Amino acid sequence: MKNYTVKRYLPEDYTLWNAFVSHAKNATFLFQRDFMEYHSDRFSDFSLMVFEGEKLISVIPANRAGAVVYSHQGLTYGGFVFEANVKMKTALAAIREVLEFLHKQQIDSLQLKTIPAMYCDYFSEEINYACFLMSAKLVRRDCLSVIDLSTPLSFTKTRKESIRRGKKNDLEIREDLQFELFWNDILQPNLIKKHNAKPVHSLAEIQKLQKSFPQNIRHFNVYHQNKIVAGTTVFVTGNVAHPQYISGNDNNNELGSLDYLYDYLIQDVFNDKKYFDFGPSHEQNGTKINDGILFWKNSFGAKITVQDFYDIPTSNYHLLENILI
Repeated sequence: MKNYTVKRYLPEDYTLWNAFVSHAKNATFLFQRDFMEYHSDRFSDFSLMVFEGEKLISVIPANRAGAVVYSHQGLTYGGFVFEANVKMKTALAAIREVLEFLHKQQIDSLQLKTIPAMYCDYFSEEINYACFLMSAKLVRRDCLSVIDLSTPLSFTKTRKESIRRGKKNDLEIREDLQFELFWNDILQPNLIKKHNAKPVHSLAEIQKLQKSFPQNIRHFNVYHQNKIVAGTTVFVTGNVAHPQYISGNDNNNELGSLDYLYDYLIQDVFNDKKYFDFGPSHEQNGTKINDGILFWKNSFGAKITVQDFYDIPTSNYHLLENILI
Protein backbone atom coordinates (compact mmCIF):
# COMPACT_ATOMS: atom_id res chain seq x y z
CA MET A 1 0.00 0.00 0.00
CA LYS A 2 1.37 3.39 -0.96
CA ASN A 3 2.33 5.84 1.74
CA TYR A 4 0.34 9.09 1.58
CA THR A 5 0.85 11.92 4.05
CA VAL A 6 -0.91 15.26 4.53
CA LYS A 7 0.69 18.31 6.11
CA ARG A 8 -0.23 21.95 6.56
CA TYR A 9 1.59 24.49 4.44
CA LEU A 10 4.39 26.33 6.24
CA PRO A 11 6.40 29.36 5.08
CA GLU A 12 9.42 27.13 4.39
CA ASP A 13 7.28 25.33 1.76
CA TYR A 14 6.98 28.53 -0.30
CA THR A 15 9.30 27.49 -3.14
CA LEU A 16 8.00 23.91 -3.35
CA TRP A 17 4.37 25.08 -3.34
CA ASN A 18 4.88 27.66 -6.08
CA ALA A 19 6.89 25.29 -8.25
CA PHE A 20 4.13 22.67 -8.00
CA VAL A 21 1.39 25.18 -8.82
CA SER A 22 3.28 26.51 -11.83
CA HIS A 23 3.20 23.04 -13.46
CA ALA A 24 -0.14 21.72 -12.16
CA LYS A 25 -2.92 20.82 -14.57
CA ASN A 26 -5.62 22.85 -12.84
CA ALA A 27 -3.94 25.89 -11.30
CA THR A 28 -3.62 29.57 -12.10
CA PHE A 29 -1.61 32.44 -10.63
CA LEU A 30 -4.29 32.86 -7.95
CA PHE A 31 -2.78 29.82 -6.20
CA GLN A 32 0.71 31.29 -6.03
CA ARG A 33 1.56 32.18 -2.45
CA ASP A 34 2.28 35.83 -3.28
CA PHE A 35 -1.31 36.17 -4.47
CA MET A 36 -2.93 34.16 -1.69
CA GLU A 37 -1.15 35.98 1.08
CA TYR A 38 -2.12 39.52 0.17
CA HIS A 39 -5.15 39.02 2.44
CA SER A 40 -3.50 36.81 5.05
CA ASP A 41 -4.70 39.20 7.75
CA ARG A 42 -8.34 38.37 6.90
CA PHE A 43 -8.12 34.58 6.78
CA SER A 44 -6.55 31.91 8.95
CA ASP A 45 -4.55 29.90 6.42
CA PHE A 46 -5.08 26.16 6.45
CA SER A 47 -3.58 25.24 3.11
CA LEU A 48 -2.62 21.59 2.75
CA MET A 49 -0.03 19.55 0.88
CA VAL A 50 -0.35 15.85 0.01
CA PHE A 51 2.70 13.65 -0.51
CA GLU A 52 3.06 10.19 -1.98
CA GLY A 53 6.24 9.12 -0.26
CA GLU A 54 8.53 12.12 -0.75
CA LYS A 55 6.72 13.36 -3.85
CA LEU A 56 4.25 16.24 -3.68
CA ILE A 57 1.12 15.22 -5.62
CA SER A 58 -1.51 17.76 -4.58
CA VAL A 59 -2.00 21.10 -2.83
CA ILE A 60 -5.21 22.62 -1.50
CA PRO A 61 -5.39 26.42 -1.00
CA ALA A 62 -7.56 26.75 2.09
CA ASN A 63 -8.45 28.68 5.20
CA ARG A 64 -10.10 27.67 8.47
CA ALA A 65 -12.95 29.23 10.42
CA GLY A 66 -13.95 27.24 13.49
CA ALA A 67 -14.79 23.66 12.58
CA VAL A 68 -14.93 24.39 8.85
CA VAL A 69 -12.15 24.50 6.26
CA TYR A 70 -12.81 26.46 3.07
CA SER A 71 -11.05 26.20 -0.26
CA HIS A 72 -10.41 29.27 -0.18
CA GLN A 73 -12.79 32.08 0.88
CA GLY A 74 -10.43 34.71 -0.51
CA LEU A 75 -10.14 33.13 -3.97
CA THR A 76 -12.58 32.96 -6.86
CA TYR A 77 -12.06 29.21 -7.22
CA GLY A 78 -10.03 26.51 -5.52
CA GLY A 79 -10.09 22.87 -4.53
CA PHE A 80 -7.59 20.08 -5.03
CA VAL A 81 -4.72 21.04 -7.33
CA PHE A 82 -3.08 18.07 -9.04
CA GLU A 83 -0.02 17.40 -11.13
CA ALA A 84 -0.64 16.95 -14.86
CA ASN A 85 -0.19 13.16 -14.93
CA VAL A 86 -2.10 12.24 -11.79
CA LYS A 87 -4.01 8.96 -12.03
CA MET A 88 -7.60 8.64 -10.85
CA LYS A 89 -6.55 6.11 -8.19
CA THR A 90 -3.99 8.53 -6.80
CA ALA A 91 -6.38 11.49 -6.87
CA LEU A 92 -9.05 9.58 -4.95
CA ALA A 93 -6.45 8.43 -2.42
CA ALA A 94 -5.25 12.02 -1.94
CA ILE A 95 -8.79 13.31 -1.43
CA ARG A 96 -9.52 10.55 1.06
CA GLU A 97 -6.32 11.27 3.00
CA VAL A 98 -7.16 14.97 3.22
CA LEU A 99 -10.69 14.31 4.48
CA GLU A 100 -9.40 11.89 7.13
CA PHE A 101 -6.70 14.38 8.15
CA LEU A 102 -9.31 17.11 8.56
CA HIS A 103 -11.60 14.80 10.50
CA LYS A 104 -8.78 14.03 12.95
CA GLN A 105 -8.19 17.78 13.30
CA GLN A 106 -11.77 18.19 14.57
CA ILE A 107 -12.88 19.73 11.28
CA ASP A 108 -16.49 18.84 10.54
CA SER A 109 -16.80 20.13 6.99
CA LEU A 110 -14.77 20.98 3.91
CA GLN A 111 -16.45 23.73 1.89
CA LEU A 112 -15.19 23.18 -1.64
CA LYS A 113 -15.26 25.85 -4.34
CA THR A 114 -14.50 24.13 -7.65
CA ILE A 115 -12.36 25.58 -10.42
CA PRO A 116 -14.32 25.99 -13.68
CA ALA A 117 -13.09 23.60 -16.36
CA MET A 118 -12.05 26.38 -18.76
CA TYR A 119 -9.28 27.47 -16.36
CA CYS A 120 -7.66 24.03 -16.43
CA ASP A 121 -5.01 22.86 -18.86
CA TYR A 122 -6.37 19.30 -18.82
CA PHE A 123 -9.61 17.61 -17.75
CA SER A 124 -9.58 17.90 -13.96
CA GLU A 125 -12.87 16.75 -12.51
CA GLU A 126 -11.72 13.97 -10.23
CA ILE A 127 -13.05 15.96 -7.29
CA ASN A 128 -16.51 16.18 -8.87
CA TYR A 129 -16.68 12.39 -8.98
CA ALA A 130 -15.33 12.14 -5.44
CA CYS A 131 -18.04 14.53 -4.24
CA PHE A 132 -20.64 12.16 -5.69
CA LEU A 133 -19.06 9.21 -3.91
CA MET A 134 -18.89 11.07 -0.60
CA SER A 135 -22.53 12.22 -0.74
CA ALA A 136 -21.36 15.84 -0.72
CA LYS A 137 -24.10 18.44 -0.72
CA LEU A 138 -24.28 20.90 -3.61
CA VAL A 139 -24.83 24.17 -1.71
CA ARG A 140 -24.39 26.70 -4.50
CA ARG A 141 -24.13 26.87 -8.27
CA ASP A 142 -23.04 30.03 -10.08
CA CYS A 143 -23.80 30.73 -13.74
CA LEU A 144 -20.77 32.18 -15.53
CA SER A 145 -21.17 34.12 -18.78
CA VAL A 146 -18.35 33.03 -21.08
CA ILE A 147 -17.38 33.70 -24.69
CA ASP A 148 -15.73 30.79 -26.49
CA LEU A 149 -13.22 32.72 -28.59
CA SER A 150 -12.69 29.78 -30.95
CA THR A 151 -16.19 30.34 -32.35
CA PRO A 152 -17.45 33.28 -34.44
CA LEU A 153 -18.38 36.32 -32.34
CA SER A 154 -22.08 37.17 -32.19
CA PHE A 155 -22.58 40.67 -30.80
CA THR A 156 -26.18 41.87 -30.89
CA LYS A 157 -27.30 44.78 -33.05
CA THR A 158 -27.69 47.01 -30.01
CA ARG A 159 -24.18 46.22 -28.84
CA LYS A 160 -22.73 46.97 -32.27
CA GLU A 161 -24.52 50.31 -32.34
CA SER A 162 -23.08 51.21 -28.94
CA ILE A 163 -19.57 50.26 -30.08
CA ARG A 164 -19.96 52.55 -33.10
CA ARG A 165 -21.11 55.30 -30.72
CA GLY A 166 -17.90 54.94 -28.76
CA LYS A 167 -15.85 55.27 -31.91
CA LYS A 168 -17.84 58.30 -33.02
CA ASN A 169 -17.22 59.96 -29.65
CA ASP A 170 -13.46 59.58 -30.13
CA LEU A 171 -12.99 57.55 -26.98
CA GLU A 172 -9.41 56.63 -26.13
CA ILE A 173 -8.49 53.33 -24.52
CA ARG A 174 -5.22 53.18 -22.64
CA GLU A 175 -3.65 50.20 -20.96
CA ASP A 176 -2.05 51.87 -17.99
CA LEU A 177 -1.60 51.52 -14.27
CA GLN A 178 -3.74 54.48 -13.27
CA PHE A 179 -5.61 52.41 -10.73
CA GLU A 180 -6.09 55.51 -8.60
CA LEU A 181 -8.23 57.25 -11.22
CA PHE A 182 -10.40 54.21 -11.77
CA TRP A 183 -10.72 53.21 -8.09
CA ASN A 184 -11.34 56.72 -6.75
CA ASP A 185 -13.34 58.34 -9.57
CA ILE A 186 -15.30 55.41 -11.03
CA LEU A 187 -15.30 52.06 -9.24
CA GLN A 188 -15.68 52.91 -5.56
CA PRO A 189 -18.32 55.64 -6.04
CA ASN A 190 -20.38 53.30 -8.25
CA LEU A 191 -20.19 50.37 -5.82
CA ILE A 192 -21.20 52.56 -2.89
CA LYS A 193 -24.04 54.17 -4.84
CA LYS A 194 -25.48 50.99 -6.38
CA HIS A 195 -24.67 48.28 -3.82
CA ASN A 196 -23.39 50.06 -0.71
CA ALA A 197 -20.27 47.94 -1.10
CA LYS A 198 -16.51 48.20 -1.57
CA PRO A 199 -14.21 46.46 -4.05
CA VAL A 200 -12.87 43.11 -2.86
CA HIS A 201 -9.35 44.51 -3.29
CA SER A 202 -8.34 47.85 -1.84
CA LEU A 203 -6.40 50.23 -4.06
CA ALA A 204 -3.16 49.37 -2.26
CA GLU A 205 -3.83 45.64 -2.59
CA ILE A 206 -4.52 45.68 -6.33
CA GLN A 207 -1.42 47.81 -6.91
CA LYS A 208 0.70 45.39 -4.93
CA LEU A 209 -0.73 42.36 -6.72
CA GLN A 210 -0.19 43.93 -10.14
CA LYS A 211 3.48 44.53 -9.34
CA SER A 212 3.82 40.87 -8.33
CA PHE A 213 1.91 39.56 -11.38
CA PRO A 214 2.34 42.14 -14.17
CA GLN A 215 1.51 39.67 -16.94
CA ASN A 216 -1.59 38.37 -15.18
CA ILE A 217 -3.21 41.59 -13.94
CA ARG A 218 -3.81 44.17 -16.65
CA HIS A 219 -5.75 47.39 -16.41
CA PHE A 220 -7.46 49.50 -19.08
CA ASN A 221 -9.00 52.95 -18.75
CA VAL A 222 -11.28 54.74 -21.21
CA TYR A 223 -10.94 58.50 -21.66
CA HIS A 224 -13.23 61.07 -23.24
CA GLN A 225 -11.64 64.43 -23.89
CA ASN A 226 -8.77 63.29 -21.68
CA LYS A 227 -11.05 62.53 -18.70
CA ILE A 228 -11.56 58.99 -17.41
CA VAL A 229 -15.08 57.69 -18.09
CA ALA A 230 -14.71 53.91 -17.63
CA GLY A 231 -12.24 51.16 -16.88
CA THR A 232 -11.65 47.50 -16.22
CA THR A 233 -9.12 45.33 -14.42
CA VAL A 234 -8.55 41.98 -16.14
CA PHE A 235 -7.11 38.83 -14.58
CA VAL A 236 -5.30 36.86 -17.28
CA THR A 237 -4.54 33.14 -17.05
CA GLY A 238 -3.29 30.63 -19.59
CA ASN A 239 -6.68 30.01 -21.20
CA VAL A 240 -8.88 32.81 -19.92
CA ALA A 241 -9.23 36.58 -19.74
CA HIS A 242 -11.53 37.49 -16.85
CA PRO A 243 -12.63 41.04 -15.99
CA GLN A 244 -12.31 41.30 -12.22
CA TYR A 245 -13.71 44.84 -12.16
CA ILE A 246 -15.90 46.66 -14.68
CA SER A 247 -17.33 50.14 -14.22
CA GLY A 248 -18.23 53.31 -16.09
CA ASN A 249 -19.49 56.76 -15.18
CA ASP A 250 -23.05 58.02 -15.53
CA ASN A 251 -22.46 58.85 -19.22
CA ASN A 252 -21.55 55.27 -20.08
CA ASN A 253 -24.63 54.56 -22.21
CA GLU A 254 -24.48 57.93 -23.94
CA LEU A 255 -20.79 57.53 -24.79
CA GLY A 256 -20.76 53.78 -25.40
CA SER A 257 -17.61 53.59 -23.28
CA LEU A 258 -17.85 50.09 -21.79
CA ASP A 259 -19.07 48.49 -25.00
CA TYR A 260 -16.30 50.18 -26.96
CA LEU A 261 -13.76 48.98 -24.40
CA TYR A 262 -14.96 45.38 -24.39
CA ASP A 263 -15.09 45.17 -28.15
CA TYR A 264 -11.41 46.15 -28.12
CA LEU A 265 -10.51 43.66 -25.39
CA ILE A 266 -12.37 40.73 -26.95
CA GLN A 267 -11.38 41.28 -30.56
CA ASP A 268 -7.88 42.75 -30.25
CA VAL A 269 -6.21 42.30 -26.87
CA PHE A 270 -7.30 38.83 -25.76
CA ASN A 271 -8.14 37.17 -29.06
CA ASP A 272 -5.32 34.68 -28.43
CA LYS A 273 -7.11 33.26 -25.39
CA LYS A 274 -9.57 30.36 -25.51
CA TYR A 275 -12.22 32.04 -23.37
CA PHE A 276 -13.39 35.44 -22.18
CA ASP A 277 -15.07 34.97 -18.82
CA PHE A 278 -17.40 37.76 -17.74
CA GLY A 279 -18.04 35.85 -14.50
CA PRO A 280 -21.34 35.50 -12.61
CA SER A 281 -24.25 37.95 -12.49
CA HIS A 282 -25.53 36.84 -9.12
CA GLU A 283 -26.67 38.43 -5.92
CA GLN A 284 -27.77 36.97 -2.58
CA ASN A 285 -25.26 34.12 -2.57
CA GLY A 286 -26.18 32.93 -6.04
CA THR A 287 -29.94 32.66 -5.54
CA LYS A 288 -30.84 35.73 -7.59
CA ILE A 289 -29.66 36.92 -11.00
CA ASN A 290 -29.19 40.54 -11.99
CA ASP A 291 -31.06 40.41 -15.27
CA GLY A 292 -29.68 43.69 -16.59
CA ILE A 293 -26.06 42.65 -16.12
CA LEU A 294 -26.74 39.18 -17.51
CA PHE A 295 -28.41 40.70 -20.57
CA TRP A 296 -25.38 42.93 -21.20
CA LYS A 297 -22.98 39.98 -21.05
CA ASN A 298 -25.16 37.84 -23.27
CA SER A 299 -25.33 40.64 -25.83
CA PHE A 300 -21.63 39.99 -26.52
CA GLY A 301 -22.48 36.38 -27.32
CA ALA A 302 -21.54 34.96 -23.90
CA LYS A 303 -22.99 31.55 -23.06
CA ILE A 304 -23.55 29.94 -19.67
CA THR A 305 -21.33 27.48 -17.84
CA VAL A 306 -21.46 26.74 -14.12
CA GLN A 307 -19.25 26.68 -11.06
CA ASP A 308 -20.26 24.38 -8.20
CA PHE A 309 -19.80 24.72 -4.45
CA TYR A 310 -19.91 21.64 -2.19
CA ASP A 311 -20.25 20.93 1.52
CA ILE A 312 -18.31 17.73 2.26
CA PRO A 313 -18.65 16.11 5.70
CA THR A 314 -15.12 15.07 6.65
CA SER A 315 -16.49 11.96 8.36
CA ASN A 316 -17.41 10.63 4.93
CA TYR A 317 -13.78 9.96 3.99
CA HIS A 318 -14.44 6.24 4.44
CA LEU A 319 -16.79 6.34 1.43
CA LEU A 320 -13.71 6.65 -0.80
CA GLU A 321 -12.44 3.24 0.31
CA ASN A 322 -12.66 0.15 -1.91
CA ILE A 323 -13.84 2.10 -4.96
CA LEU A 324 -11.58 0.42 -7.49
CA ILE A 325 -12.54 -3.20 -8.29
